[in-house]
Amino acid sequence: MTVLFDLADGVATLTLHRPEMRNAFGGSMARALVAAYERCDTDDAVRAVVLTGTPPAFCAGADMTSGGDTFARPGSAAFSAAGLSMPAWRVRKPVIAAVNGHAIGIGFTLTLQCDIRIFAADAKYGIVQARRGVLGDAYSHWTLPRIAGMSGAAEILLTGRTFDGQEARELGVCSRVLPNEEVLPAALEIARDIAVNTAPLSVAYSKRLLWDTWGLDPAGVEARETAAHHHTMGAPDAKEGVLAFLERRSPRWQGSVATEWSDD
Repeated sequence: MTVLFDLADGVATLTLHRPEMRNAFGGSMARALVAAYERCDTDDAVRAVVLTGTPPAFCAGADMTSGGDTFARPGSAAFSAAGLSMPAWRVRKPVIAAVNGHAIGIGFTLTLQCDIRIFAADAKYGIVQARRGVLGDAYSHWTLPRIAGMSGAAEILLTGRTFDGQEARELGVCSRVLPNEEVLPAALEIARDIAVNTAPLSVAYSKRLLWDTWGLDPAGVEARETAAHHHTMGAPDAKEGVLAFLERRSPRWQGSVATEWSDD
């Protein structure tokens, strides 16, 4: 099993699990991760997702056991550099990358598809593909400039060099840098806070807007925000959120992403 799935208290923890290969990424792991993301997207029991790796790494990159043929020419026109057919940003729940060890190549670019990234201080990071005769994948030429800016993205993608967690934060890639053993607990704390204190549909619409508005002008953002408010205002959770705050208690959410979501 290349991806472990654990669900507790509304938080799904997905663990890349090929420790003997430092969680090197291959076809079976891609399929397993897509299946896990699809489950998280449609299961209302999942309120937040944490993506991590079995130590000693988060993901060391592509599986290179085939040596010089690792990046052989694709044998099918159906090949895609996307890495996953369902990236993390399409999951209608927050996805937090608990990067608890080295994240190289696609191991790094997969984290850029997540909503929040917490990095281990002592680990090594990089999109090294330019040093392997190929180039960054998994939408990294779209995600990275928007996360780190054009200058930071160019330095990471065009040099292919590696860097530590502190420099990753300086480049704007992650929101927190912690000692390796503190990364996963911190991610789980954020996820549990989301699971308890935020309304399911509110978070789902806000996440979708955060990703989609990169391609919208202000008028388009206004239209999308207005549509989402029409769908959430007056719903039971809009009342419950206020009452829970006034009564100083934890909210009891009723909204269902699986059955009440609207793309309109």
